[in-house]
Amino acid sequence: MENKTIELLGQIRTDAPLVHNITNFVVMNSSANILLALGASPVMAHSADEVGEMAAMAGALVLNIGTLDQCWLDAMICAGLAANEKGIPVVLDPVGAGATQFRTHAVEKIMSACRVSVVRGNVSEVLSLGSADVQTRGVESSLGLSDAVAADLKALAYSKRCIMAVSGKEDCITDGDRVFRVENGHHLMTRVTGTGCGLSAVTAAFCAVASERLLEATVAAFAFYGRCGELAAAAFDRPGSFYTAFLDCLYSAGEAEITRGLKITESAGVSPGAGGSG
Repeated sequence: MENKTIELLGQIRTDAPLVHNITNFVVMNSSANILLALGASPVMAHSADEVGEMAAMAGALVLNIGTLDQCWLDAMICAGLAANEKGIPVVLDPVGAGATQFRTHAVEKIMSACRVSVVRGNVSEVLSLGSADVQTRGVESSLGLSDAVAADLKALAYSKRCIMAVSGKEDCITDGDRVFRVENGHHLMTRVTGTGCGLSAVTAAFCAVASERLLEATVAAFAFYGRCGELAAAAFDRPGSFYTAFLDCLYSAGEAEITRGLKITESAGVSPGAGGSG
């Protein structure tokens, strides 16, 4: 995966793919800065009057429900359909899914109306899409990443026909067939608002240049993003200076850092449905 990560990162920095974000008010600025540092071109547009046209011009679309209302939900579905028509990857960030009926049902509506390529969230947010018994506390996960949970994620990816990508202390990415775990990252990333949403945006940028190899692109995005967090934390141990260093690492990290530091494994023998939470 190191060579694939290097290849995709190089394509992003060369092509500067346009990533259309319909995202929440809290993270618009940080997600835009993260994409710019990476080398992509962000656009933030949520008006129903233009989202279809904007999505059709983009290389990838991010739908983030963090500060959702009905008008935004309608716009997300409109943009998702336009992206589907053009064959553009759609990354869905189900922020807080499972916490309220509105959020959970909104994700269900988006996934029923549109073809979603990647769902990126924490464990409880993602698993709430398959079970009413899973509860989300705010935007934090109340579940760990056991083998049983990984099996549930695999089964959910298979049933929803998309990639399920869970971030946390250990990340898990699966398309319902293959299962990858990523152990890059640092706890300071949880002390800065918007780093999770930024990962969704970076995943979209990697998918934008990956043709149909979206599973590998998602794994590469998670590993590179986490690696940049590790590099930043090695230099600065407080959230404010860490975030600045993190942006700098997204901008400057390259082949040497990737080759030395990615922590990716492909799991073997994870049977779908082995757990009880999905």
